[in-house]
Amino acid sequence: MMNEHGKSDRPVVPVKSPNKAGQPAAEGREGSGLAKGNPQQQNVPRTPSRAGAPNALERVRQAASKNKEMRFTALLHHIYNPETLRIAYFSLKKEAAPGVDGETWRHYGEALEDKLQDLSYRLKRGAYRAKPVRRAYIPKADGRQRPLGVPVLEDKIVQRATVEVLNAIYETDFLGFSYGFRPGRSQHQALDALYTGLLTRKVSWVLDLDIRSFFDKISHEWLVKFCEHRIADRRVVRLIQKWLRAGVLEEGRRIRVEEGTPQGGSASPLLANVYLHYVFDLWVQAWRRKRAHRDVIVVRFADDVVVGFQVKSDAVRFRAELSDRMRKFSLELHPEKTRLLEFGPFAAENRKKRGEGKPETFDFLGFTHMCGNKRSNGRFTVLRHTMRKRLQAKLSEVEVELRRRMHDPLPAVGQWLRAVVGGHFRYYGVPMNSPALNTFRRQVGWRWHRVLSRRSQKSRITWDRMRRLIDRWLPPARPHHPYPLRRMGVIT
Repeated sequence: MMNEHGKSDRPVVPVKSPNKAGQPAAEGREGSGLAKGNPQQQNVPRTPSRAGAPNALERVRQAASKNKEMRFTALLHHIYNPETLRIAYFSLKKEAAPGVDGETWRHYGEALEDKLQDLSYRLKRGAYRAKPVRRAYIPKADGRQRPLGVPVLEDKIVQRATVEVLNAIYETDFLGFSYGFRPGRSQHQALDALYTGLLTRKVSWVLDLDIRSFFDKISHEWLVKFCEHRIADRRVVRLIQKWLRAGVLEEGRRIRVEEGTPQGGSASPLLANVYLHYVFDLWVQAWRRKRAHRDVIVVRFADDVVVGFQVKSDAVRFRAELSDRMRKFSLELHPEKTRLLEFGPFAAENRKKRGEGKPETFDFLGFTHMCGNKRSNGRFTVLRHTMRKRLQAKLSEVEVELRRRMHDPLPAVGQWLRAVVGGHFRYYGVPMNSPALNTFRRQVGWRWHRVLSRRSQKSRITWDRMRRLIDRWLPPARPHHPYPLRRMGVIT
């Protein structure tokens, strides 16, 4: 604590105890910041991080939490703050593909402070212009191509800074069953919430929702209206409009887009969540309270949604009314991929009486969910196995890369495989998924053996040696996650 003499350890003269309601520890970081030698900045981390972000965002968060109707009129100064832009820069992936201007993370960092100051000045006076995103495609598990937009580096920085500021508002608004692309939330929290809801609530029917081409169908007009519910700072709204109108550069040709938000930018996930918050989340919350006759559970991760019902009549009515709701906002439920299925502790018995066979399954976040029974007591449980398409797609990807690395040293290939298999297990290593984990490990080992055998026709590698290589480099197949009912931190 600083006394009136500027000394920090032992004051020469007695001083009055500081008031408990004094200046917050990080308050000096607001605005343009203090000089480098200011003592109040001694607790700021040397490496840019969320801990060193302007503390004024906490006051924004508190205001948004206290008043759900408040519209924020002054937000841009939080975005063009050089410290916020610096944190946004260091949070980007260093090896990410460049946008249409070819600017890379490392090259931009060679004169980082000057460029950030220039970017801050352009944002402040309204001279910042968003550039079109470069269209790229990545393969999906079903063989199709998923379009991605690659923004230029400066657009990524500004989007990341804007998201950091807007999260302070929207994280107080978003509902508990929304998990996708939110700070402190993950796929496994959504999976745990779904598992817990299916086991602890009276669910007998599951509606597996699929919104057709969601990111490509978002209405710009509706999105801006939704943002204006909370954001009255026209400069921030114009920033969002600039990204929406920037267009796409594909094969050297600029394409103007009237709807949709390209996947790949930092702002797209937040804007998608804002859109679905108003189109779906608030509506389903009211529907569950006013229209449902029995239990209803909801879990949403971005545009992947699962809704559970106690009675079929609620599910049928919900689906019809949701379809009308989606059409109002330029969205559409996929008629073939949106499925209503009987699922729960009585599904197997009911279907057996009707002669309909085993209960149907549904996919969510890479896992196929199935009705099952515990070995210990025979009670109902939810089995979650790796989706077959995801498993096959990953194995194909590993095989292609193994062929490319065919003549690399064994330790180098072994270390790469250890990272790949370990990452797969960390995501898919949920309880009762051991068969799929063992299958993946065994198939990776078999493909590695086949590639090594092709390196030389004279000396074929024996399976005894191959087993030793597999045991040395491939992690054992074991669960990495506890049972959801034991992980008490989940939000349902």
